[in-house]
Amino acid sequence: MTLSRIFNFSAGPSMLPVSVLEKAASEMLDYNNSGMSVMEMSHRSKVYDKIIKDTERKLREVMGIPDNYKVLFLQGGATLQFSMIPMNLMTKNRKADYIVSGSFSGKAYKEAQKYGEAHLAATSKADNFSHIPVQEELNLSPDADYLHICENNTIFGTTYNYLPETNGVPIVSDMSSCILSKPVDVEKYGVIYAGAQKNMGPAGLTVVIIREDLVGEPLDKTPVMMRFDEMVANDSMYNTPPTYAIYILGLVLDWVESMGGLTGMEAHNTKKAALLYDYLDQSKLFKTNVVKENRSLMNVTFMTGTEELDAKFVKESAERGFSNLKGHRSVGGMRASIYNAMPMEGVEALVAFMKEFEEKNA
Repeated sequence: MTLSRIFNFSAGPSMLPVSVLEKAASEMLDYNNSGMSVMEMSHRSKVYDKIIKDTERKLREVMGIPDNYKVLFLQGGATLQFSMIPMNLMTKNRKADYIVSGSFSGKAYKEAQKYGEAHLAATSKADNFSHIPVQEELNLSPDADYLHICENNTIFGTTYNYLPETNGVPIVSDMSSCILSKPVDVEKYGVIYAGAQKNMGPAGLTVVIIREDLVGEPLDKTPVMMRFDEMVANDSMYNTPPTYAIYILGLVLDWVESMGGLTGMEAHNTKKAALLYDYLDQSKLFKTNVVKENRSLMNVTFMTGTEELDAKFVKESAERGFSNLKGHRSVGGMRASIYNAMPMEGVEALVAFMKEFEEKNA
């Protein structure tokens, strides 16, 4: 880390690898001898065509995406997918199952109710989303068009440690806050979607990975910009895509490869999370309410027990160069988002500060 940079624990937009920022900075005025920035070039130009195709190729290689899956680079954030998914997929039986395990899966479930029968298969709301519903808790519909899950809950700090058994019903997963953090068997999913601003790049880009047979026919009067078939037919270029964000994703994928691919990223992330959780487990001041088997590697939530002491910790941590540790307003406490780009040094420094704070305030 350079002296002018802080440790940014923001839940998103989050920090990017320094090497990615440096590479982008070096190409800001003149990309590959084109005489212009990527920000300025036509998305229809040959030079940009290579950028977007290379980015898709890298993503396919890093994630092991099979040939019968389409990769789309869209806009509107993961939130637009809360509508786009049911408008395109809830079209056969007009029914879909939703597991509500946090805020964003709850929003997706609410939005889907506008387009068909959105069935609540399970929820952990009663215990403030401190765990992920297990298979035995699921009330699944055999005729559902799909099952929707949010694989990692940014706000509450929980994550799935299994993939639901659906007897052939396609799984649609919101991976916004965990994509690229560990290996994924893409073939177990019908659709994977993710906002880029946590592990993939800057805000403005949404990646959708969809099995070809699910592209299908959308509901009548679905806006053209929300039709998967149109986006697939036009290679994500029905209109101008988020060109610069796609370029940055390509650089991030190069960095992921340099870290050992997704296997290397998982080892990196597991080590960081273990350091923080191990301290929380032995701390007499700080605690986390998330059950151990569902603890997120990406978003670690914790608290002191009093709002006053939480506020003091957030204030003093900011003064020491730790940014965005305040918990989400719906949860309170603190949250350390330790996405891929957070170096081990950042977590080590945070734990050292937490120990110091505990000694002074216990």
